[in-house]
Amino acid sequence: MSALWTLWWVWIVAALVLSIIEVFVPAFVFLGMAVGAVVVGVGLAFGLLGWIATPPVLLLIFAVASLTAAIILRTVIGVRHGQIKIWDRDINE
Repeated sequence: MSALWTLWWVWIVAALVLSIIEVFVPAFVFLGMAVGAVVVGVGLAFGLLGWIATPPVLLLIFAVASLTAAIILRTVIGVRHGQIKIWDRDINE
């Protein structure tokens, strides 16, 4: 089972699944995780992570890349001005 962690196409398939989930739950959370999975998958495909391809290290790289992508996506595409509505009064008053 630990051999699956080191296969590049598993990470690319995971990125594809996370991207599809993002379509149905638009919050930029799953898109950041998809970018992190692509980073790990491409790193494994090109042999950049071959010498440190253990599950804990790959998960750490995935987590750091996902968090970085989520922060960048939130600042670039994030909440538009005027999108948040603040209510001054209750409709039942």
